[in-house]
Amino acid sequence: MWAFSDITLLLLVYFMLSCFHFSCALPASSCQLLEEFHLSGMHKAGDVVLGGLFEIHFFSVFPDLSFTSEPKQPTCHGLDTPGFRHAMTMAFAIDKINRNSNLLPDVTLGYSLYDNCVNLAIGFRAALSLVSGQEEQFMLDETCVGTPPVVGIVGDASSTHSVAISSVLGLYRVPMVSYFATCSCLSDRQKFPSFFRTIPSDAFQVRAMIQILNHFGWTWVGLLTSDDDYGLHAARSFQSDFVLSGGGCLAYKEALPSSNGRAELRRIVDVMKKSTARVVIVFAHESNVINLMEEVVRQNVTGLQWIASEAWIAATMFHTPRMVPHLAGTLGIAIRRGEIPGLREFLLQTHPDLHHNNSYGKGLVKQFWEYTFQCRFAPPPAGWVDAGGALCTGQEDLESVETDFLDVSDLRPEYNVYKAVYALAYALDDMLRCVPGRGPFRGHSCGSLKELEPWQLVYYLEKVNFTTPFGDQVSFDENGDALPIYDIMNWLWLPDGTTKLQNVGEVKKSAFKSEELTIDADKIYWNFESKKPPRSVCSESCPPGTRMARKKGEPVCCFDCIPCSEGKISNETNSLECTSCPEDFWPSLQRDHCVPKETEFLSYHEPLGICLTATSLLGTCVCAVVLGIFICHRRTPIVRANNSELSFQLLLSLKLCFMCSLLFIGRPTLWTCQLRHAAFGISFVLCISCILVKTVVVLAVFKASKPGGGASLKWFGAMQQRGTVMVLTSIQAGICTAWIVSASPAPHKNTQYYNDKIVYECVVGSTVGFAVLLGYIGFLAVLSFLIAFIARKLPDSFNEAKLITFSMLIFCAVWVAFVPAYVSSPGKYADAVEVFAILASSFGLLVALFGPKCYIIQLRPERNTKKAIMGRGIKT
Repeated sequence: MWAFSDITLLLLVYFMLSCFHFSCALPASSCQLLEEFHLSGMHKAGDVVLGGLFEIHFFSVFPDLSFTSEPKQPTCHGLDTPGFRHAMTMAFAIDKINRNSNLLPDVTLGYSLYDNCVNLAIGFRAALSLVSGQEEQFMLDETCVGTPPVVGIVGDASSTHSVAISSVLGLYRVPMVSYFATCSCLSDRQKFPSFFRTIPSDAFQVRAMIQILNHFGWTWVGLLTSDDDYGLHAARSFQSDFVLSGGGCLAYKEALPSSNGRAELRRIVDVMKKSTARVVIVFAHESNVINLMEEVVRQNVTGLQWIASEAWIAATMFHTPRMVPHLAGTLGIAIRRGEIPGLREFLLQTHPDLHHNNSYGKGLVKQFWEYTFQCRFAPPPAGWVDAGGALCTGQEDLESVETDFLDVSDLRPEYNVYKAVYALAYALDDMLRCVPGRGPFRGHSCGSLKELEPWQLVYYLEKVNFTTPFGDQVSFDENGDALPIYDIMNWLWLPDGTTKLQNVGEVKKSAFKSEELTIDADKIYWNFESKKPPRSVCSESCPPGTRMARKKGEPVCCFDCIPCSEGKISNETNSLECTSCPEDFWPSLQRDHCVPKETEFLSYHEPLGICLTATSLLGTCVCAVVLGIFICHRRTPIVRANNSELSFQLLLSLKLCFMCSLLFIGRPTLWTCQLRHAAFGISFVLCISCILVKTVVVLAVFKASKPGGGASLKWFGAMQQRGTVMVLTSIQAGICTAWIVSASPAPHKNTQYYNDKIVYECVVGSTVGFAVLLGYIGFLAVLSFLIAFIARKLPDSFNEAKLITFSMLIFCAVWVAFVPAYVSSPGKYADAVEVFAILASSFGLLVALFGPKCYIIQLRPERNTKKAIMGRGIKT
């Protein structure tokens, strides 16, 4: 907030512009301001004068405006030794330039430095005094020819002051080079066309802080700012870069009161105590922070990691025994430290001139002298001597007292002041070295001291590029900002209870590279029991295998970790979404990566597959044994009476039935899928065809045994039997061929039964083809059953009908039960059901048809005679 109203400011600006406008039409004396401003300052004459605005006193007091008498002048108190050193650094830089024969060799620089007392009204008065030429020795002559009162101003330190002053000076392109104003708003070239600075913009400072936060994984932070341009623009920039980019969240954002508002400070500290954020970023001035820290100490708030802006990181007022336990370990951004050779020797030459009467009140040097030596120059204030106060002699020795004034070990703002003065000097030098006819201005003209206009110096200031003795490059970008570089500082708590400001890294940006952060984490002092960086997150990171689910109504950094749903994974920390695994993969147990799905098929290596394989081989062997028995006893009556040729064919077909079941075991391939059903269908049709022909032959033989029935046998001779079997089997072969050609069975990876398994199976291709194949087998089986059932009561001597009827009953029962079991069985179990049906029906036929015969042949050979068979037949 500005210290006086906008109306007052506008009137003041109007008065100044009016003076500028009429200064050339009136005598020089007529342009004097009506009332002199009694401002503390230091002046040195020269061919060219540079202005300076510095914060040399902490506080200012304005008299009450009663409007009944002439108001008194405002007074400043609370001398700031570092601020006075800043002003003396400018004097030193100008003195050094004047001694340099290579820089401005024929020009003597002067200076006019003012104290703004950290007050906008006083700072604005000082700026107007500088550019309007209040002092007579700096006035233009009646012809408006000559050097302006000041060609440029170094300062102000405050962003708010710089915004106000530069907005006015920019109208006349008076260059202003600040050494401490960091507000990013000042980079707006439309509003501030003649503003430059040797300190980086807050936009870069914010990015530097964000890099530090990212380096330590701090995503949940609190933000405190001063209630002015500096703090408000820093807060806006921080939110856009840190919060809106998704890098982190603000637990709270508070503006510190400009004065010591105890109630508001208490509320802010309560917010900090209740928050789970353990990192607090403070963009504020020393005067704002000191009141906050007093309240922090009163409420004994510990366990916080403070991140300080460049405005207060190097302030020594916080390094007190009361505050150290709360603030030790503070990290912060500090402006670049530099070395200025010869500065200490110059400061030691500071000495009050007792014979010089400063027309603006007591000189700054005298005020510094009184403050340092706790004495007063004559005439002293009333009662000073009586109270035991000492009088200043001017002969006191600066080296004999402990003062921060001579401490040049950590020159930071001073280094920026030094660079600002040299930037103006180099710009002026470049302008004076211009060759007439080759200049950058209209008609290729050049600027000169006799007709110098401020905008001409702005042109050269934009192109300044030099290197300091410390090795830093100084130049300005299109926004008037210097190449940014910051030191990262840490408050080290020493065993003796004192603190030390140590450098732990830097962040910088060159003309060809983006921001680079270098930080030595091992050097950092952490004010925590663990001696490690704190954790400052709203929610802990979601591990792989989970996804982030935002909490409703809370910042994005506050979330729950939800396990990935079935079939999905996340292989990164803090994944927003879970991704599905490829078709042949399935999430691991932790759901953090995909693993190949288990494969399932009826394998030779599992117990079920081994049992079915063994059963199939057993059936094949039994068929081979029975076939061997029949071959060995082929001459015996029981073998001959039961049509030995068809019996041999039937045993071979049963053997094929047992063997075809092996095609259903193992990983399906194209050829096994095509062959398994074809082999199964043809083998069983061959088997049932043999049974059907045997049944018909039994009926024909029985009819032939009756008078007049011999003619029926001629239709069922050996050739007819073989032909019938071949024809019936060929029909099935045709069905299988048509099925395979039209819609071939094929291997298929089925993922529908189980989510975590791939079931390898054979799809039938055409359900109609598979149904016709089974239907044809069923038709022959039912036909055989019916014929056998009709012939079941024929004489036993010639009759296998009972055995065939029983075997067909078993066969049909097995396959009728097969259909629902097959349909309802998933995966490999469907193949197992089909194999079981094949083996069960095959064993049923084998045992029912050949069991009794083998029993007689092997165990009751006495019944394997023609007499026994015929006898039974006669008996029947």
